[in-house]
Amino acid sequence: MEDYQLLIDLHKSADRQGPGGDAETEKALTLAMIDRTAPLKIADIGCGTGASTLLLARLLNAQITAVDFLPEFLEVLEGRAENMGLAGKISTLSCSMDNLPFGDEEYDVIWSEGAIYNIGFEKGVTDWNRYLKVGGLLVVSEITWITDSRPAELQKHWVDEYPEIDEASAKIAALEKNGYSPIGYFVLPEYCWLDNYYRPMQDSFKDFLNRNDKSEEAHTIVEGEMREIELYEKYKAHYSYGVYIARKLG
Repeated sequence: MEDYQLLIDLHKSADRQGPGGDAETEKALTLAMIDRTAPLKIADIGCGTGASTLLLARLLNAQITAVDFLPEFLEVLEGRAENMGLAGKISTLSCSMDNLPFGDEEYDVIWSEGAIYNIGFEKGVTDWNRYLKVGGLLVVSEITWITDSRPAELQKHWVDEYPEIDEASAKIAALEKNGYSPIGYFVLPEYCWLDNYYRPMQDSFKDFLNRNDKSEEAHTIVEGEMREIELYEKYKAHYSYGVYIARKLG
């Protein structure tokens, strides 16, 4: 089995494919000062199995386009939306986030939790700007250094994994440079990583390995995830996801 198929198998039954939380999604909504009664058109880019999509659909008067590269994740989202009575508010779209078939100024809000790293923060906020109406809102979470220095082991790991990792000031500057006015920022707390993401993943490792005949490839996936968890537990004072909220300028 290809590695990406193993990753799909590991993550598709999870509520979340990255750190986050319902309370934090709602906090971002509050900081963005979104009118929850106004009719809105929203794109949730890199939605995974839909933790944020479903909450936005429940809380807002919105039509949401849920975008993910992996149709397997979107199938899970569609089933969850149906079970929650939200299917009429959500349409799914399987495509790459750097090749979106959207029109200029089509959306009131672009939302993306824990996914923009796939194309890079600056490319994402630059490319997606044209899909937002003037005055529209961008809400993205992005892995961020939360101290001005950090241990060499941690620095090397994350720079190798994602060279665009940086401090919040650099991310905010990128927003300002690319046609946005930043209006809010906060850091995901520890439980968004451990309770909401890493611990459920750890609980799934045994079944994952058994489903895949305890193959060498499956063990390699688990070892890589365990390494990331150990790094977070050791160095969590130095990094998290930052949630960035900005308005498109005219």
